Amino acid sequence: MATHPPVPSKTGDLISWGNVQGSHLAHGIAHAAQSFSGLTLVVANNSSESQRLTEEIRYFFDGDVFNLPDWETLPYDYFSPHQDIISERLSTLVKIPKSKNSILVVPALSLQLKLPPANYILGHSFTVKVGQTLDLEQLKLSLISAGYQAVDGVFEHGEFTIRGAILDIFPMGSDQPFRIELFDDEVESIRWFNAETQRSTDTTDSIELLPAKEVPLDKSGIRTFKQRWFDFFECDPKESPLYMDVTKQIAPGGIEYYLPLFFEETATLFDYLPQSCQLIFNENLEASLQHNWKDIEHRYEERRHDVRDPVLP
Repeated sequence: MATHPPVPSKTGDLISWGNVQGSHLAHGIAHAAQSFSGLTLVVANNSSESQRLTEEIRYFFDGDVFNLPDWETLPYDYFSPHQDIISERLSTLVKIPKSKNSILVVPALSLQLKLPPANYILGHSFTVKVGQTLDLEQLKLSLISAGYQAVDGVFEHGEFTIRGAILDIFPMGSDQPFRIELFDDEVESIRWFNAETQRSTDTTDSIELLPAKEVPLDKSGIRTFKQRWFDFFECDPKESPLYMDVTKQIAPGGIEYYLPLFFEETATLFDYLPQSCQLIFNENLEASLQHNWKDIEHRYEERRHDVRDPVLP
């Protein structure tokens, strides 16, 4: 007698698991992923279900299990997602295209959100290595262009500070911040450090710095934003606090909902998926997607008459 639900045997197979509940669902998903060489995409109804499934699947599955949370803000909100959420999203997005024998769990809303083009994250990332020549002032400008925030003390993702020949930074996608020490203009050491105690710990040879935002705040991104503003809005941009902030390389709250202004073309999660992929979803998925669209439409109607900071349809 089988202890897990059946799995597809060939491309195009559609199998219904019936009433699979609790940990049996996570066990079934893990078995399906183990039987498949590519990426297994699991779509949950909402954020809480997505997070719970991710944790349960990790108990049964030895491979990589990624979670792509939605922004966890209201549609067209004046607030941006927490930096930890953006960090997890960017870290996951950069891993998806090359994922094999792994599992990606997403809430339904993540299928509906616009994403930057698939080449954006890698194109706006850079690596720092021990022994590398580094101009701290130029790096500071690059970090600000990538959306990082200069602070006095580094505690959260997307923050950095420079004190003499020492750079502290909490890269997106990293579990801990790093301390980079220079001798003249050469990287002498790279260490993890504890954000609470500020004490450095283990060393590493290199770190990858992902962008801190899903929108580019470099010169090219700002130029595209300014050009595309007039494709969507007729109001005077100088009367818009959001527009003026972006021109000053400041990311105002809720900037994620203006993502299409920063790119000639946007993407969806499906543009990031590898060619080999199997999909697992709940029978209530369509209802969840419709609920999300109604929520988006309702919030749009509430804000569509804002002439100072107009919203995208």
